[in-house]
Amino acid sequence: SLGLLELRRAITGHMKKKYGVAIAPDQVIVTPGTSNALWLSLAVILNPGDEVIMADPHYPCYPNFVSFLGGKPVYIPICESENFQLSPERVASAITDRTKAILINSPANPTGAVLERGVMEKIAKLGPLVISDEIYHGLVYEGEAASMLEFTDNAIVIDGFSKRAAMTGWRLGYAIVPDAYVRPVQKLQQNFNISTNSFVQWAGISAIRECDTHLKEMRKTFDKRRKFLVDGLRKIGLKVTHPPKGAFYVFVNAAHVEPDSLKLANEILETAKVAVTPGVEFGEGGEGFIRLSYASSMENLQEGLNRLEKFIKTKG
Repeated sequence: SLGLLELRRAITGHMKKKYGVAIAPDQVIVTPGTSNALWLSLAVILNPGDEVIMADPHYPCYPNFVSFLGGKPVYIPICESENFQLSPERVASAITDRTKAILINSPANPTGAVLERGVMEKIAKLGPLVISDEIYHGLVYEGEAASMLEFTDNAIVIDGFSKRAAMTGWRLGYAIVPDAYVRPVQKLQQNFNISTNSFVQWAGISAIRECDTHLKEMRKTFDKRRKFLVDGLRKIGLKVTHPPKGAFYVFVNAAHVEPDSLKLANEILETAKVAVTPGVEFGEGGEGFIRLSYASSMENLQEGLNRLEKFIKTKG
């Protein structure tokens, strides 16, 4: 139920080559997608009333999983003016005797921010277990994304193949856990999933061994789209103070157009026929923003910009 040994060995080899981190294959639990890996990890560590610290805005599943398991999400605001970096000082001030984990995401959804190494090192020293969602690793356009395991062994890393190997529909993820959590997570995996589909795991092995060249080309393509979309959004009057450094999203400050992001997203959809995600879907800290994805063709991005420009002009 841990997953194919060949895949787990390939993952440990990737971690050693990419980050210089030595982990044992038995610390890797292969799961049907990264969301499942995160849920299993939280289910093992949380008791009712336990707190998990996370950024606001954040990926919507984070607080949903914590709350479902009886825990309490504790939000740390991240600011556009600070390049959406998570403040270790604010995190430290939020730690209580009920804090069970600090949940981070870098590169981040929805902001595209990449946490600085110094920030991650300080967070690692705060004491609580760190759960690090690293699913967008490999899709970084400025600098490099660090793994939390470079700074501490007291961490669970969540990762998978959906983004950098473009295998979203295959549902293949994994958790790298400290030794003390291996057996508890394995027990949950056995009871909830039994195992991850074996043929999907073999595809994961091939992805690790053969996808480097494809990843480089995909990263170049995404980077070209990223720059195109950021420049285009600025030209039509939308605010992108800090271009995203990773993932494939642009988190746009559109409060000057309409401060209610849900209302704005609905108006854009109905009037311009362009789908954007309202920032409030990612937490109260996302209000006033909209998230756009550049995981589409240049032609679609240009058409979307054209429609957004017309829409903004009607807002006056």
